[in-house]
Parts: sequence; C-alpha cells; structure tokens
Amino acid sequence: QVHLGESGGGLVQAGASLRLSCAASGRSIDSYRMAWFRQAPGKEREFLAAITSSGAITYYADSVKGRFTISRDNANNTVYLQMNSLKLEDTAVYYCAVGTSRRPITAMSLADITSWGQGTQVTVSS
Repeated sequence: QVHLGESGGGLVQAGASLRLSCAASGRSIDSYRMAWFRQAPGKEREFLAAITSSGAITYYADSVKGRFTISRDNANNTVYLQMNSLKLEDTAVYYCAVGTSRRPITAMSLADITSWGQGTQVTVSS
C-alpha cells in the first residue's frame, strides 16, 4: 500500500555528488524501516543502506560506507540517499525500498523488503 517514487538520478562525472530522493505515498512511512539497493546490468541487486523508522540508526554496505548517507524526513514522507565521491562502478539503477524490522538492521537483505520503488538511473562517467 506504500508507493515509492525515486528521483534525482542522472549522469555525473567520477568524484561528483548526487542526492537521490524517495517520495512515499499512500500511507505514512514513519513506522517502517527503509533501505536503498542498486542493480547494475548483469549484476545482482545489491544492498546499500538502511535506516530505522525514527532515523536514529543507519547501516551501510562496505562498498559505500563513508561515501553515501541515508536519511529520512518522516514529516515529508521522504527518504534520501546522499552520494559523494561517486565512482564508475556506482553506475546502476537505484531502488528505494520498505523493509520489515524482524531482523537486526545489520542483517538487512532482499528477503526483508515488502515494497520497491521503480528505480532511478545513476550513471557515472570517467
């Protein structure tokens, strides 16, 4: 019942920054854990970051830790992914997702996702 719409993707050069937005509609997301994943052609969908319902706790994949920041604004029903120091290998479709909280956030995986956005393309050029 929660519908997610990502925006903010685009074409940038290596080293640049982008901020992705995930606008939720249909119902409030303030009770849900949220996450970002990405998928490149020929690759499996990859977990990037997760955030607890209040925004108090975040967790990142090693590949983006220190470069990406997940945040949320529950009053505006929106989740963000700030991406800095982008690399060529960051090129992918980025997906926002609603997750459950049945497992520790450090174990967040595809199995925990209940809703997906449509994705937004991020392309990083050398």
